[in-house]
Amino acid sequence: MADYSNHNRGQEDEEDEEDIDETGYKTIKDAVLFAIDVSSTMLTKPPQLDSKKADRDTPTIAALKCAYSLMQQRIISNPNDMMGILLFGTEKSRFQDETASSKGLSYPHCYLLTDLDVPGARDIKRLRDLVNDEDQAKELLQPSKEPVSMANVLFCANQIFTTKAPNFSSRRLFLVTDNDAPHNDDKALRSAAAVRAKDLYDLGVVIELFPISSPEHVFDRSIFYNDIIYSAIPSDPDAPAPVTKASRASASGDGLTLLQSLLSNINSRSAPRRALFSNMPFEIGPGLKISIKGYIIIKRQEPARSSYVYMGGERPQLAVGSSTLQAEDTARSVEKVEIRKAYKFGGETVSFTPEEISEIKNFGDPILRIIGFKPLSMLPIWANHRPSTFIYPSEEDIIGSTRVFSALQQKLLKDQKMGLAWYIPRRNATPTLASVIPGAERLDDDGLQVMPPGLWIHVLPFADDVRQIPDTSVVQAPDELVDKMRIVIQQLQLPKAVYEPKKYPNPSLQWFYRILQALALEEDLPEKPEDKTLPRYRQIDKRAGQYVIEWGSELEEQYEVWKRANAGRHTATGATKRGSAAAGESTKRTKTTAVSKSSDSISDEEMRKAFETNKINKFTVANLKAWCQEKGIKLPAGAKKGDVVDEVTSHFENKMAF
Repeated sequence: MADYSNHNRGQEDEEDEEDIDETGYKTIKDAVLFAIDVSSTMLTKPPQLDSKKADRDTPTIAALKCAYSLMQQRIISNPNDMMGILLFGTEKSRFQDETASSKGLSYPHCYLLTDLDVPGARDIKRLRDLVNDEDQAKELLQPSKEPVSMANVLFCANQIFTTKAPNFSSRRLFLVTDNDAPHNDDKALRSAAAVRAKDLYDLGVVIELFPISSPEHVFDRSIFYNDIIYSAIPSDPDAPAPVTKASRASASGDGLTLLQSLLSNINSRSAPRRALFSNMPFEIGPGLKISIKGYIIIKRQEPARSSYVYMGGERPQLAVGSSTLQAEDTARSVEKVEIRKAYKFGGETVSFTPEEISEIKNFGDPILRIIGFKPLSMLPIWANHRPSTFIYPSEEDIIGSTRVFSALQQKLLKDQKMGLAWYIPRRNATPTLASVIPGAERLDDDGLQVMPPGLWIHVLPFADDVRQIPDTSVVQAPDELVDKMRIVIQQLQLPKAVYEPKKYPNPSLQWFYRILQALALEEDLPEKPEDKTLPRYRQIDKRAGQYVIEWGSELEEQYEVWKRANAGRHTATGATKRGSAAAGESTKRTKTTAVSKSSDSISDEEMRKAFETNKINKFTVANLKAWCQEKGIKLPAGAKKGDVVDEVTSHFENKMAF
């Protein structure tokens, strides 16, 4: 998914303007630290099977490949975000630099493979060599003979976040392990780990667990990790929610591999939850306001071109650009305070100061105000031209918002009602009418939450946004044809009839990232992109090929029936006739075809010669109208031949005048 940034333009200071991107959203830097377990069970290779889909990597190597994949994505899509990799349970110990060790900051059996920093090409190459070189991995990934203290691991992560990313708004610890009971027999170590986890939580660091299950053992969160992983609460929407399903290595090798499962889980939670707007007032009635936050759940990803790169030197370098405004007549530099915006009105230029422009665009403070309620059935399915915004209560400004929000959501859901609202998402935004639609909680087959309960802001289109539906009542498909097409559609439905857009990455965007990656890492340029949106033609032919052929045969039969029923009223060209002999119909068709060919063969030179010799009226009306349409000459409605000839003549006369 794409990054979504905190967005509340009305409360921003001038010094924060450099953190506002081109879309108007406030960017937030993210710091992610991978903590990967290197115990003996995590280094056990799966049994070698003949299946091509069988697991080949140990869980530790699979986790490192996931970190490598995420680092590749982040270095391009989020160049300001930090990433680091911490291995725990290793025989060797390493923490940052020698200075830290001299201060007594040593953490036994914790190896900081990549320090928390903005990843560079060198870090990616080093991690790539590690996952591809078995000898190097075997030397480094030596499990410790004694168990590692989880309190020590969490304290090490705390120290890394405190020193490297103290002011980051989003800091997260990705914990990958298959050991669900690290201190099953020692209550003191369990208590110490819970205290260190609470310290991270108070510091604003989110711990997200990625458990790994095996065919012999299913990971149980309740044994240890429920005490250190905090559930999400309405008053703190940034707290982690335990919704990550345990990744499982396939016993037969024919199912989802461990690497694919980990990649799916980590990618689904790799982007931090960033509010589109924060603490916006939600006025349900006169004198009744609560506070809400808004999120865009699904949004189109596009290439983020944050800088220019100079490729003319030995190595690619970031180009630093500068611009200067100059006066057109004197070429002197113009200061920003000298510039004023102006609009043309009545043939004159009316200028405004920045303060006046701000007042013109100001329609009030951001707010979502309910103005009435309507049945949900009154909202047509086509009334949608913007992404809907998911809203959730916030207790930061108004205490009790969660309780009122929940009551409204349950009442709307029970009565199948929607709210009509006056909606201003941010300061200086254009007000719109929106519908507030209730959303129920959705769970997957394992009982994990896929979509939380809440409300959706559905922006309604204005009359100018609605396009006229073309008239399709001229020819209607018979019931036999519709029934056969229904069978074809049923054969082509997705599993469980659910489309998951997160499973289909944007091919053009991934190709753009792949080219940048090859240039940055000095790799060979790829030959063709990987497009997962291409239809599976063999599967489609296997499922619905025969039904499509039957539908095509039925279409030919129905067309013959329709042609016989309309033979007296329609010709082959579609022109309506009153009824004539076959020979007459043939003559008319020949004439129409000749006119069509003549229309296609007219050139500008022929039309110019006709104008010079005053023979424009020799062409047919269809001929002249086609030429005018090609040249962009607007003709009045119901124009006759004389009117068209005058327009063509005026066209050439105006060209001669200039």
